[in-house]
Amino acid sequence: MRIGILALQGAFEEHATVLDRLGVEHIELRKADDLKLPFDGLILPGGESTVQGKLLDELGMLLPLKERIENGLPVLATCAGLILLAEKLSNDDHVYFGTLPVTVRRNAYGRQLGSFHTRSGFGSEQNVPMTFIRAPYIDSVGEGVHILTKVDENIVGVSYKNQIGVAFHPELDEDTRIHQLFLKKIICQE
Repeated sequence: MRIGILALQGAFEEHATVLDRLGVEHIELRKADDLKLPFDGLILPGGESTVQGKLLDELGMLLPLKERIENGLPVLATCAGLILLAEKLSNDDHVYFGTLPVTVRRNAYGRQLGSFHTRSGFGSEQNVPMTFIRAPYIDSVGEGVHILTKVDENIVGVSYKNQIGVAFHPELDEDTRIHQLFLKKIICQE
């Protein structure tokens, strides 16, 4: 198994560190030619979604990745990655991949000073650490979307077919259960 990590901007190195701890091979996706390399899953990291979206488009990576996601490539999207996947943003006109039928509110918890850490259930898991940094949350979900977790009544984790989207940064905590859940999606497809 090999995971492609979008490495244009943001917390891609932290995701690589988690995959290293789990013994999972990974590659960094920095340009369109990197998409020719084989990979079984995709991580869209946190960071600045506007910058990532612009670079994806300019580098000719947006449409090929969108097509692969639509064709079933498993994806884990964290924070800015969730914004990239969203079908709609409630406070922004941009749409990037648009493959996840949710409406996301960017910077929903405010600026950097609004960052926080908590623990909550996630699917069948309990007491999962969650680090929120200038985080979005999900205003609404479409048909077929499963809510995996809420914090303060706000939806902050969902799954839909081959996609997992979370508003927080699991790569910044020692707990690897969310990455393991993502890897299980890949194994189940094989």
